[in-house]
Amino acid sequence: MTVRLDISDDLATITLERSSLNIETKLAFQKAVDGVSGARAVLITAEGKNFCVGQDLGEHVEALQKDPATAMDTVGIHYNPLIRSLKNLDVPVVVALPGACVGAGLGIALAGDVRVAGTKSSFGTAFTGIGLASDSGLSYSLVESLGSSRATALMLLGDKITAEQALDWGLVHRLVPDDEVRDTALTLAQKLAAGPTAAYRQVKSLVRASASGLFDALDREATAQTLLGQTVDHKAAVDAFLAKEKPSFLGM
Repeated sequence: MTVRLDISDDLATITLERSSLNIETKLAFQKAVDGVSGARAVLITAEGKNFCVGQDLGEHVEALQKDPATAMDTVGIHYNPLIRSLKNLDVPVVVALPGACVGAGLGIALAGDVRVAGTKSSFGTAFTGIGLASDSGLSYSLVESLGSSRATALMLLGDKITAEQALDWGLVHRLVPDDEVRDTALTLAQKLAAGPTAAYRQVKSLVRASASGLFDALDREATAQTLLGQTVDHKAAVDAFLAKEKPSFLGM
């Protein structure tokens, strides 16, 4: 099992049991999100020291070796439906963010409504470091959260965001000691599960209507990642990452 779903007292809890996303995990995550019907709030958390470090690169390398032209199909097949499903939930979604939250993990976190991080939590996009752009809605959700200037610089430079920066920039809503992340998120989720559900549904409906551009962004990201997944730079960067070497980019 890679993702666990528990429903109790009107609260659905989705727990990631591994920090990188292979196909099994993505399918299990989607199934869990589809299974929260009837809950009045959702909590997304992780069992390990990190929330989610994004795509399982080992699996991605295998896909590249098999066929570079289809290696990025997972964006359209798995990531985009997952983000759409999360954003379409009409109940509050609280995300507990221990440790690292990177790449698609950050996209998943930003698809939630309320985010709780620890003082040592960190965040990043990581895509350009391996010759890619972004997926999981980050080209939209980062601009929405940070503004286009800060979001563009963050995606281009691939800088790591500290927990303090994330709080200051509005990427997270609560910053607590690391050993209190899960309990704090649980308390908030329980409070929302006991709240005015009809009002929450209307809040989310109104916000979703104003953020309709996200779904168009998902389609554009899938196209861009498919093109970039076939570049010389991407293959060389992945090989360098696995070899723990610094990549050299040729711009092609």
